[in-house]
Amino acid sequence: MDYRALLFTRPAVREPETRPVPPELEVQARWFAGEFGRLLRAPDGAPVEIVQFGTWNRGAGPDFLDAAVRFAADPDPVRGAIEIDLDPADWERHGHGENPAFEGVVLHLYVHAPPPGARESFTRTRNHRLVPRAQLDLARLVAGPPPEPPRAHPGRCCAPLREIGAEAALRVVLSAARHRLGKKSARWSRLAAAHGEEEALWQLLASALGFHANQLTFSLLAQRLPLHLVRAQPAAAAAWLLGLAGFLDAPARELGADDEARAWRAAAWAQWWPRRGEWERLILPRDAWRLSGVRPANHPQRRLAALSAIAGAWPSVRAVLDAPDPATVAFAALGALSDPFWDRRCTLASHPLTAPLALVGDARASEMLANVFFPAILSRRPTAWEQFLRLPEERSNRRADTAAARLLGPPAARQTLPRTAAVQQGLLQIYEDFCQRDASDCARCPFPERVGATGKGPSA
Repeated sequence: MDYRALLFTRPAVREPETRPVPPELEVQARWFAGEFGRLLRAPDGAPVEIVQFGTWNRGAGPDFLDAAVRFAADPDPVRGAIEIDLDPADWERHGHGENPAFEGVVLHLYVHAPPPGARESFTRTRNHRLVPRAQLDLARLVAGPPPEPPRAHPGRCCAPLREIGAEAALRVVLSAARHRLGKKSARWSRLAAAHGEEEALWQLLASALGFHANQLTFSLLAQRLPLHLVRAQPAAAAAWLLGLAGFLDAPARELGADDEARAWRAAAWAQWWPRRGEWERLILPRDAWRLSGVRPANHPQRRLAALSAIAGAWPSVRAVLDAPDPATVAFAALGALSDPFWDRRCTLASHPLTAPLALVGDARASEMLANVFFPAILSRRPTAWEQFLRLPEERSNRRADTAAARLLGPPAARQTLPRTAAVQQGLLQIYEDFCQRDASDCARCPFPERVGATGKGPSA
């Protein structure tokens, strides 16, 4: 049995009421640990059941993602995000109602009930959807310090994956990884058939530089400014990319922190201005970018500079697809990318860094190998799978950590599987196919029984 068979098989002590109010972060940690229980009450007394607590959101936006909530009026759980505030009016005070990142919130939890005569507040999204509310009862809290919040609660699948043994569990995960890379190879083939291999690689590398928050935006830029135009005038690549991104039209305070930055921006504007009128319709609006919560080194301006450097070194980057040892060639080609201005800058408005920073570091190169280069290589050379199995895992990220915590349990239990990109990709695929489609907090998820039924597990 392989991973697709697993995927498609049909299923078979109460504290005093006057206790001090903890800080908001502590309230969130205690809620996630289950100290407030699963059954809450809406302001009108209707029951609100937390079916699935979701996962902590370490970035900008709601506090918890991928949760599931059941309301009295609907027996089916509703999936979405949960926001926790001390006061229900904090939703409006903090600007959540105007923030598109909060559009997916399905429940707003709060601690303080509005005092009599207080101004009425609302929990509404940007599209004027009314978000249900429920109050957290501090009397339910247990004594002692708040627990250290895990990334996610371990799922029911931890036990069967442990019981079938490390070798069989590895076969399950690697089979899922092969399934995942097969889907990515199919995406590569479709894109290459539509635009050619060069443009396909350009668009996918751009998407990889966008990270999760701005992948689509980077893809749009690579489509609007195709590789053949960039390579025709490589000296203008950075200016054109930043211009189409809308960053060169930003207010003056965002475009130069010192003389060097102002001079760079002036030179870039001189290269961009002749094209600006012709390409004006293609310039991305300011709200196309998600900048909140993005670390300075990952700012889109710096990543666009990296994309420009990739275009300038295109023969070396393109050579990864045909290399006998793709990883070695990729790390060498991407690690050699450099720009005298951007090696020490995060944005046009930032001051110079004290030490140079790689435009594309090893962590980003690993991500590109796993998600762009190897899927393309495997579509032409299936035997490259053995090379992919030796690729080290990508740097830890929220989704990968969540998948590992949900499927394998605490960090000590994860040591039974090798720290490779293939294992990481396999865990992500299982998490997406089962955990993210389940709204029963594992109760009705078929994956644990399917894994247990495999005995030795599927082969990779």
